Amino acid sequence: MSLIEITEVRKSFGPNEVLKGINIDVAPGEVIAVIGKSGSGKSTLLRCINGLETIDSGSISVAGAQLLPDEAHLKALRLKVGMIFQQFNLFPHLTAGGNVMLSQMVVKKTPKPEAEAVARRMLERVGLAQKFDAYPDELSGGQQQRVAIARALAMQPTALLCDEVTSALDPELVAEVLAVVRELAAEGMTLLMVTHEMKFARDVCSRVVFMHEGRVHEIGPPEDVFAKPGTPELKQFLGMQ
Repeated sequence: MSLIEITEVRKSFGPNEVLKGINIDVAPGEVIAVIGKSGSGKSTLLRCINGLETIDSGSISVAGAQLLPDEAHLKALRLKVGMIFQQFNLFPHLTAGGNVMLSQMVVKKTPKPEAEAVARRMLERVGLAQKFDAYPDELSGGQQQRVAIARALAMQPTALLCDEVTSALDPELVAEVLAVVRELAAEGMTLLMVTHEMKFARDVCSRVVFMHEGRVHEIGPPEDVFAKPGTPELKQFLGMQ
């Protein structure tokens, strides 16, 4: 059974239809890369799955929970789906540990000692056990993004949505963040990630979705999508023309 089911999803901003009937099913443990040119609807799709954008028609369900616009359904959905953004969105006045503890305490009402224990475990998981008391401005961009990943993991999601998690980083910091994502994939975490890192998509992902002008243009295993693109648009995107 699919963990995430996206069926005929449409989304417009004013007269501009950004998603034009998207259909994607994600099985538990799958790692899916979403690739495509800027403006093809990739980030909007992730934001719709997490309820950050409302959809105009179609349906989205995660682990059997239907995406509905009321607060109770959105809260239930966001407990199941973690989201990591391009920008780290850490609170500057809180330490790394405080940032990872906050959503547990506010959203899940986790008692402080338990939230701290989870935060320490998750920071250790992303290689930052020694940075629990460091503030964001004392951390590199790669470290801040790893704190953001730890924060998402602390909520124990069934799936993680990653929106260009390396695009705000200097090139030398990209590898450390991708190493954490690679490890999560190896552990069986379900991942749906918008990325420009083609080598990573090729090496780590089970399927690749190529979006073009608001549609799923091609979808398949990385060896097919990258080696045997079926349309001129994908060939052009991959620089094969």
